[in-house]
Amino acid sequence: MKIVKLILAMIVLAVSAYQLITGDFDFMPYSMLFLGALMLVIGWAEFQEDRKGGFVGCVVVSLFLFFVFIQDFLLN
Repeated sequence: MKIVKLILAMIVLAVSAYQLITGDFDFMPYSMLFLGALMLVIGWAEFQEDRKGGFVGCVVVSLFLFFVFIQDFLLN
């Protein structure tokens, strides 16, 4: 689980840094997708540690990010 979180965090960091440096925001939906996946993995880790509040918060944020990804991907 820690390896998956680390890989997703590095992907989100790399895509976000690329967008900030170049000013090209065409990859924004993909950064939202990977950030949603990262939040879902963090929420699952919170659930396994029996922290229900952290789990619910992370899942809600993850679902919102997936919704934004789908909306942005379909509209563009």
